[in-house]
Amino acid sequence: MEELQDFSEKKDSGLDLKAEIYKYLKYWYWLVIGCLLGLAVAYLYNRYTIPEYATEASMMILSKEDNNVVGALPSGGSSVLSLQQNTLDNQIETLKSKRLVEKVVDELDLNISYFIEGKVIAVEVYKNPPVEIEFLSPEKVVHESYLDIFITPRSDETYTLVEEESQYSKVHRYGEPVELNGVEFTISPKKEERSFSNTVNIKVQPLRYVANDYVYRMNIFPKGAANDILSLYVTGPVPEKSQDFLNSLMFHFNADGVADKRQVAENTAAFIQERLEIISGELDSVEGGIAEFKRENRIMDISSSAGKYMAKSSQAEQKIFELETQLMILNALKETLTSAKPYRLLPTDMQAADGGVSSLITQYNTLVLERNAYLKTSTTKNPLVEGITEELDALKDNLLDNIETSKQSINIQLRELNQLDRQAEGQFSTFPGLEKGIRTIERQQQIKEQLYLFLLQRREESAISFAATGPVAKVIDPAFTYNNPVDPEPWLILTGGGVIGFIIPLLIIFGVNFLDTKVHHKGDLKPLTDQIPFLGEIPKVASDQNEVIQVNDRSPLAESFRILRTNLAYFVQSRNREKAEVIFVTSTIKGEGKTFVSFNLARTLASTNKKILLIGADIRNPKLQKYSEEKIDSKGLSDYLYDYDTRSADIINETQQDGIPVDVIFSGAIPPNPAELLMNDRLKKLLREEEMNYDYIIVDTAPTMIVTDTLLISPLADTTIYVTRAGYTDKKLLEFPRDLKEQGKLQKVTVVLNDVDYKKFSYGGKYGYAYGYGYGYGVDEEKGLKKYFTRKKQA
Repeated sequence: MEELQDFSEKKDSGLDLKAEIYKYLKYWYWLVIGCLLGLAVAYLYNRYTIPEYATEASMMILSKEDNNVVGALPSGGSSVLSLQQNTLDNQIETLKSKRLVEKVVDELDLNISYFIEGKVIAVEVYKNPPVEIEFLSPEKVVHESYLDIFITPRSDETYTLVEEESQYSKVHRYGEPVELNGVEFTISPKKEERSFSNTVNIKVQPLRYVANDYVYRMNIFPKGAANDILSLYVTGPVPEKSQDFLNSLMFHFNADGVADKRQVAENTAAFIQERLEIISGELDSVEGGIAEFKRENRIMDISSSAGKYMAKSSQAEQKIFELETQLMILNALKETLTSAKPYRLLPTDMQAADGGVSSLITQYNTLVLERNAYLKTSTTKNPLVEGITEELDALKDNLLDNIETSKQSINIQLRELNQLDRQAEGQFSTFPGLEKGIRTIERQQQIKEQLYLFLLQRREESAISFAATGPVAKVIDPAFTYNNPVDPEPWLILTGGGVIGFIIPLLIIFGVNFLDTKVHHKGDLKPLTDQIPFLGEIPKVASDQNEVIQVNDRSPLAESFRILRTNLAYFVQSRNREKAEVIFVTSTIKGEGKTFVSFNLARTLASTNKKILLIGADIRNPKLQKYSEEKIDSKGLSDYLYDYDTRSADIINETQQDGIPVDVIFSGAIPPNPAELLMNDRLKKLLREEEMNYDYIIVDTAPTMIVTDTLLISPLADTTIYVTRAGYTDKKLLEFPRDLKEQGKLQKVTVVLNDVDYKKFSYGGKYGYAYGYGYGYGVDEEKGLKKYFTRKKQA
C-alpha cells in the first residue's frame, strides 16, 4: 500500500508534450481541411492576381575628363565648358525629381491606362489598346483631371460610355466630342481593332499622382567598384511600360545635363560678344584719332630715330600692355558681378592677374548651376536654395575683394612701369613732341587690337565647345525585365496559404482548449494528483448502455470498476482485516457521480464474495434509491439517527439485484436538521456495530463544498474516495479537496475520475487507453461477413 501511495503522490514537474499534441491531433481533419482551404485560396490568389515584374537599367555617370570633348583646346578653354561633377547622391535625387519624372510620364502618356475587362480580372493593354482617347481640353486641365470610364461597343459606329461615380451612362458615336467631369474628349477605335467585343476601362489620373507613384516604386542605387554606375529598378504589371519609362528617364536626364553644360557655354559666348562690341568701338575711336592726328600735323611716317626709343622702352610697354589687359578684364568681371542681374554665370580662364580669382570664378559658377538646378523643381524659399544663395553672396563678396586687391597690385606695377617709361623718354628730351604724341596713340591702338584678337579667339573656342558638348551619362544596359515575377511569388503564396490555413483552425482549437476550464482526463488532475493518490478512471456510459454493472459483465464500465477494486485493494492491504474497511465516497459539488461510483463499487466488491454494506449518508439529497430495484418502504439512516429506539437491523435491506448480494441502508426521510443528526454518535455507533459483520462499508456522503455534512463525519472513514467528473468538474475546484487534505479534514484521500470520454480524449500512454476497457481473453464476437457465413453454415 505504501509503495502505491508513494508512487501516486510522486510529483511530476514536466509537461506531458504527448498529451498536449494529442489534444490537437484528434481534430486532424479540421487541420487538413483548413490547410486545403488555405492552399485553394492561395491558388486562386496566384491565378487571378496580376503579377508584378521587375525592370532594371544601368547607366554610368561620366566624370569631367570623360565627357570633356574640347579638353585639348588652348588656353584652358575646356574648363570654361566643363560641368563640375556633382555627388552621386545629387544625381540620384535628380533622377527621382518630380519635374523629370513628370516630364517622362507626360511624354509617354503614362497617366492614361487601358484595361480590357475579363470574366474575373481586367488586364492592362499598353501598346495596342482597342480604342484611344483624344483630349480636346487644354493640357493643364487634362493633367489635373481624373476619369474612370468604361467603353462597351454596340456597333461599328457607336459605343456605350459608363462612368460609375456620377452614374453616367449614354450611347455615343465614335469621334463624337464628350464632356465629362470638366474634360472634353473623343473616343476612336484603332483601325486594326475596328471590331472588338470586350468592355475597355480607360483610367486617366492626374499627372503628379502618377509621377509620385513611379517615384515611390523606383529604386536607384550605386554599384560597381568605383560607385560611378547607377542601377535603376522599378516594378510594374506591364514590363513594356516600365522599360519605356526607364529608357526615357535616362534620356531626359542626359539631355538635362547636356543643357546645363551648354548653358555655361552660352553665357560665356554672350559675355565675350558684349566685350567685343565695346572693344570694337574703342578700337575704331583710336584708329580715327591716329588718322586725325596725322592729318592735322601733315605727317605720314615716324622718324627713324623712334626705333631707338622703341628699343629702350619696348620691355616696359609690353608689361604695361599685359597689366592693362588684366585690369580691363578685372573691371569687366566686376561690372558683371555688380550688374542688375544677380547670380549670372561668369566667364572662366580670362587670364586674370591672380590665379585665386580664377578659382573663385569656378566655384561661383558651380554654385550658380547647382542653384539653377534646384530652382527647376522648387522655389527660392527652399532651404537648400537659400543656403546656396548665402554661399553665393559670400563668394561674390570674396571675389570682389580679390578683384580689388588684384587691381591695386596692377596699378602699383603700372605706376612703376610708367615711371621707368618716363625716365626713358627723358633721355630723348630733344625728341619732337609730335613723335611722342603719335606713339601714345599707337600704343593704345595696339592694346585694343590685341584685346580684340584675344576675345575673337575665345568666341571661336566657345562656339566649338557648344557644338561638341559631351553627355553627362552613358547608358550601360537599357531597361530589361526579369522573367520571373516579384509579386506574387507562387510557391511562397502557396506555402503561406497552406501554413495560414493550418494555423487558423489550430488557433481556434487552442482558443477552445484555453477557454475550456473543465477536467477531461487524468492529466488535468495533475494539481490534485501531485498530493493525492489517483485510484482510477471510469469511462463515459453511452445512452444505450446500462449504468449498473452486471454479473460477468465485460463492458468497459465493468472493467474500469474492477481496476478500481484492484487499486483499492493495494491501497488498503496493510490495514486491519478483522473489521470492515469504511470507505467514504464524496465529491466537491453535486452531479459528479459519487452515488454512481458508490453503488457500482459496492457491486464490484460483492462479486468477489465480499460482504458489502452500502449506506446512503447524503440525507439532504438522496440518490441511492434510483439505482435500486427494491421498493423502499422501510426506515432509513435518517430514522436511525433521529430515533434512538431504532436498531441497525431495522434499516438494513438485503438486496439481490441481478444476483449480486449487497446490503443497503437507504437515506430515509429528508430531515430538517441533517447536520445536527450527523453530529450525534448514532452513525459512529452504527459503523462500530456493523464493521465486524462486513468486509467493506461504503458510505455515499454529501458534496463537501455545498454542505458540511461530510466533513462532520469524515473522521469515521478509513479511506475517502473523492470523485471528479470529466467535462463537468471545473479545474479551479481542484484546489478545494487539496486544501481539505492538507488541513486533515479528510482521511486517506484518493481520487477517481468519472465519466471519461475515451473517444474524445484517447491519448494513449499516461492519460488513457486508445483501445479503452473491455478487452479480455476468450472467443471474440464474430463480425461482418464471417458472422454471416458462420450462422449460415450452422443452419
